[in-house]
Amino acid sequence: MYNRIFNFSAGPSVLPVPVLEKARDEMLNCRGHGMSVMEMSHRSKMYSDIRDSAEASIRRVMNISDDYAVLFLQGGASLQFAMVPMNLYLSDKPVDVIDTGSWTSKAIVEINKIAKSRLVASSKSDKYTRIPTSDEISLNPDASYVHLASNNTIYGTQWHSFIDTGDVPLVVDMSSDILSYEIDVSKFGLIFAGAQKNIGPAGVTLVIIRRDLAERATDNVPTMLKYATHIKKDSMYNTPATFGIYFIDLVMDWIEGEGGISAIAERNKAQAKYLYNAIDESDFYTSPVSSESRSTMNVVFLIQGGNPELEKKFVAEATEANMVNLKGHRSVGGLRASLYNAQPMSAVEALVSFMNDFESKNG
Repeated sequence: MYNRIFNFSAGPSVLPVPVLEKARDEMLNCRGHGMSVMEMSHRSKMYSDIRDSAEASIRRVMNISDDYAVLFLQGGASLQFAMVPMNLYLSDKPVDVIDTGSWTSKAIVEINKIAKSRLVASSKSDKYTRIPTSDEISLNPDASYVHLASNNTIYGTQWHSFIDTGDVPLVVDMSSDILSYEIDVSKFGLIFAGAQKNIGPAGVTLVIIRRDLAERATDNVPTMLKYATHIKKDSMYNTPATFGIYFIDLVMDWIEGEGGISAIAERNKAQAKYLYNAIDESDFYTSPVSSESRSTMNVVFLIQGGNPELEKKFVAEATEANMVNLKGHRSVGGLRASLYNAQPMSAVEALVSFMNDFESKNG
């Protein structure tokens, strides 16, 4: 109907068509107010109702208690690499970090500018092709907090169960798999996620923080970088990303209409399994990721163990077949198919069919 192609981008990623249609229909007259949401004053009741609805929807979908604040911030996950230690670091209590790829490595650099970090586990020696096992991780009971990334878009790895950090707050970068499976929010101190994978359009960063942790920040933390500032002002200390927050509200409605996160998770598992099976059953395609660490969101794979010429040809021919953004990250090469929440099963089926055809012609 819309001549849409199959988009396997790692982010900004595919969005639900019903949500795009709803946003289109309300673009000139949002909810009967006679103007676009992008034209509303963020201080008006008509907009605050939208913001409040977005927060309430996220709380319902994720079952978030009042012990936690839900914030809509800006600056992406990259700003959170600095903002978290600015607010949560306790003097002389190092931050425990588990390094599983590029994004945790970047977080470590920012943490060390503000606080002290301690590397408690890393899969770097295995080229980040797996998640460290529990017996490899030695946590400090006096750490300020523990930092990890739940899913690694570049390397295609994912935590399928989280470590118990006891009384030490667990801080997780969930940018690329939030809302894709059910979690118990009470097990976390702080969750942050850039919106552009499963939440909505780029430009909003979702932060879910246990309220007591926001009180750790000292007076030296700049006002704009204090979580307490944004909690007190309901994420409207400054002008928020109004369209992005509105869009998040629509996405949460879509998730609820699909049966909630549990239904989304089952579909995600089925799609990932379908693609991984196609890879595993082939001698032409291989996955470099340990089977127990494979991501349901980002499936990375190689042709003939890593044949750059064939992989380049694969990407070009897939693009001609209306399947785009299958090239692996520039730092690792190979191929990558991102299967975020809005990715339809028809896209995965089309990809597997193309893979089989490409193998028959080039294998």
